[in-house]
Amino acid sequence: MSYLMGIDVGTTGTRAVIVRPDGHVVGAATGSHKPMLMERPGWAEQDPEDWWQAAVTATTGALGAAGLIGSDIDAVGLSGQMHGVVLLDKARAVLRPSLIWCDQRSQPQCDWITSQVGSERLIQLVSNPALTGFSAPKLLWIRDNEPATFERAAQFLLPKDFVRFRLTGEFATDVSDASGTLLFDVAHRQWSREILEALRIDEGLLPHAHESPEITGKITREAALLTGLAAGTPVVGGAGDQAASAVGNGIVLPGLTSATLGTSGVIFAYTEVPRLDPLGRIHTFCHAVPGKWHVMGVTQGAGLSLRWFRDFFGGIEAWYARQVDVDPYELLIKEAERMPPGSGGLLFLPYLMGERTPHLDPQARGMWFGLTAGHTRGQMIRSILEGVAFSLRDSIEIFKELEIPIEEIRLSGGGSRNFTWREIQADIYAKEVVTLRTSEGSAFGAALLAGVGAKTYSSVQEAARQAVQVREGMSPRPANVAIYNQLYRVYRNLYPAVKDLSHGLASYGSKPA
Repeated sequence: MSYLMGIDVGTTGTRAVIVRPDGHVVGAATGSHKPMLMERPGWAEQDPEDWWQAAVTATTGALGAAGLIGSDIDAVGLSGQMHGVVLLDKARAVLRPSLIWCDQRSQPQCDWITSQVGSERLIQLVSNPALTGFSAPKLLWIRDNEPATFERAAQFLLPKDFVRFRLTGEFATDVSDASGTLLFDVAHRQWSREILEALRIDEGLLPHAHESPEITGKITREAALLTGLAAGTPVVGGAGDQAASAVGNGIVLPGLTSATLGTSGVIFAYTEVPRLDPLGRIHTFCHAVPGKWHVMGVTQGAGLSLRWFRDFFGGIEAWYARQVDVDPYELLIKEAERMPPGSGGLLFLPYLMGERTPHLDPQARGMWFGLTAGHTRGQMIRSILEGVAFSLRDSIEIFKELEIPIEEIRLSGGGSRNFTWREIQADIYAKEVVTLRTSEGSAFGAALLAGVGAKTYSSVQEAARQAVQVREGMSPRPANVAIYNQLYRVYRNLYPAVKDLSHGLASYGSKPA
């Protein structure tokens, strides 16, 4: 029996799963990460070495859970949080903590990139506008603010690719993850020399970009001793977390769309050719399917919004959950499910870490709107679930503008595991939503990509046909759709109404106490 492993370097932990070719998960484990370093509002950093230690924990744990040894694994695939900047010196040592995807400090660098290249030319060259979430502005922030560190940099890697380096000793990435750097010619699937010259970034700093199923290296003897994997096991290019999750959800053909609710939230659709939004509101990236592309919209604070409520206002639930060994989120959502659709006219903007789609505004701020003395805690919680879904609907509306077909929406991530949140999404999107037999997301997709590299499958599409199975569907309820359509019109007007006020508040607390 052949087995495949996928390793996903997430924000809160690294997950490893072991999969049979039929898609059955036989073992999985997670290594937790330390909390993000957030020295100032809008700053977010993590220690890359922490990712590696978590990967070791996850890999050994998954092998143990499956009752397998390293030589049982035919190939390994990688996925991970996108956009993070890892810098190594000539001795291959990490120079500083990684500025990760949700770090918002680099707006001045975004402005400089746009002025240097031109907003229209930028989209022509790299298919996306300059956003604080992307890698290039983070690199330039380090160059501008920590020049001594930048001068010592010999290699730039993305988060999953640092784990690849520790596994194989190779510097490599894949085209989907490279697409989120703002340094990559997405249409031609290669680094953009024009952008690199305009930004004065040495191409030698960058790893080689492979198609996702290509073999990029093999497990070293040193890594084998630590992880339990067998030396010589091939490691494929893998993909950024969203492209890998899309593979795991079977989003490898036209008409299929996914909605993934993790720390961030993503609406993702497959395209045969690059589809560009001239306003730059959504991202156009290379897909993990060789020679194909995808579009996606991102809500920065999706699951993060519910976690924020749990951490600061859900102390009782967290305590009780520990006593009875249940998920505190389930307790919070149970309180929300008793509330009717619309939360009594209470709306929540989930912009706790700025926002990407459709506003491209790192200074956007979250809020409750419509709060009265009659609103309950349950309505506040439900409004968070609804607000996140409204934010993701913004991306769906842009897809419709670009005439990208949406026939079915496949749910994954934390938002797919709860019946109430699935219902809310179906009603707000006004589309049938489905869940899949396997909800492992990015790590599962990375394992399927490993299978393509190992010739277990003939193609990524074949991998999805064999391994991805729909579990159940849920149709929108017309009465609730009508309620949410009315509230969505109000929701869409909230950000424009408070944008200037939010920017006025952004300077408060921007410096450490």
